[in-house]
Amino acid sequence: MIIILKFAILLLLFSGCKTQETAIVEQKKPDLDNLYRNPIINRSLPDPTIIKAEDDNFYLYATEDTRNTPIYKSANLVDWQFVGTAFTNESRPRFEPGGGLWAPDINYINGKYVLYYSMSVWGGEWTCGIGVATSDKPEGPFTDHGKLFRSNEIDVQNSIDQFYIEDNGKKYLFWGSFRGIYYIELSDDGLSLKPGSKKQQVAGTAYEGVYIHLRNGYYYMFASIGSCCEGLNSTYTTVVGRSDNLFGPYVDKQGNPMMDNNHEIIIHKNSGFVGTGHNSEIVQDKNGDDWIFYHAVSVSNPKGRVLNMDRVRWSGDWPYIEGDSPSFEAEKPKF
Repeated sequence: MIIILKFAILLLLFSGCKTQETAIVEQKKPDLDNLYRNPIINRSLPDPTIIKAEDDNFYLYATEDTRNTPIYKSANLVDWQFVGTAFTNESRPRFEPGGGLWAPDINYINGKYVLYYSMSVWGGEWTCGIGVATSDKPEGPFTDHGKLFRSNEIDVQNSIDQFYIEDNGKKYLFWGSFRGIYYIELSDDGLSLKPGSKKQQVAGTAYEGVYIHLRNGYYYMFASIGSCCEGLNSTYTTVVGRSDNLFGPYVDKQGNPMMDNNHEIIIHKNSGFVGTGHNSEIVQDKNGDDWIFYHAVSVSNPKGRVLNMDRVRWSGDWPYIEGDSPSFEAEKPKF
């Protein structure tokens, strides 16, 4: 009887220890509901652009690996729904015969959703150009207003990869792809060049896919270097420089100018992704944390350029991504 009682006591103590161990293990388990994984959309969506619309949802647009410029919608930056295309086969721009629609840039100007786009055939660096379309709704349909200019008209080779920005009440378009980064002033409605405006160069020949972000008195010029479109051999890398003036000079941390192709690297390849570049606008979650989208080639499935997202952090008024490369799993934005 005594032996049985001792055994029961030991069994009870052993069970308690196991219960305590289990509780500790359970406490250490990650909150899977609070995590996301890259790619955020596992299909080819190169050159993303994003906007928070009047309906409080985010809308994302990309180069037309899905024909006629795909549009996705999300309330939380993680769960995305395909809602259609900006154009149809009938309404798509036609100023460049046989050209593709590349690198859209979405904006909200004077109560309209304004979509700037590049149109080119691969290698057509003097016949490509930049156009503009508008819609009353972020999901479209968009009405094309035609080209703003062609490379051979504005005398800038490879005139693609445009970015719109407003500053001190004026509207500007930045653009360029490995032939120098330029800007020019636009009309009040953003649908044409301002009469008499002159182009000016602000960065060197290493860059394309420029995006400028204003924070704490600095203008940050994000751009891409390297090759975008060679599958697993792609060398695309996201870089950044900054200036205290929209028109430069933009410099790296040592003060060396981007006009001479100096910059800081912010996203490079890792074991899971290569060709990390052409980032979107920076958007904020409800906590005020900054997030950026960009495309990359997945090493495990290298067909196309998938959509990645990462949090942008700041140190000494310079942006960085944790690890300087794509995350595999990270905490979701807060909504």
